Amino acid sequence: MQPDMSKMMQALSKAQEGMMRAQKELETATVEGQAGGGAIKIITTGDFNFKSIKISPDAVDTSDMSMLEDLVLTAINDAVRKAQDLHKQKLTASMGGLNLPPGFGL
Repeated sequence: MQPDMSKMMQALSKAQEGMMRAQKELETATVEGQAGGGAIKIITTGDFNFKSIKISPDAVDTSDMSMLEDLVLTAINDAVRKAQDLHKQKLTASMGGLNLPPGFGL
């Protein structure tokens, strides 16, 4: 039995529209990464455009700058993980139930 190419093309077109919509949403959606119990906060969009960094004065100890550096890296990595999760969630949802073969998914 031959697959219905018309239906397949419609499904692909719908998935492409959903992905474009999800990409737009990711441009404006924000996530916050934190470290040190909120002493360091990083804001990034779902498409990994970093918007801000806030450092509490309590996190700054000039005699131990390596700790501050570690906290900043931890907050950045937390923000990136959250943005990746959001990215995957939005793009997976945008596929609209399109059944892709193994290896073609997100």
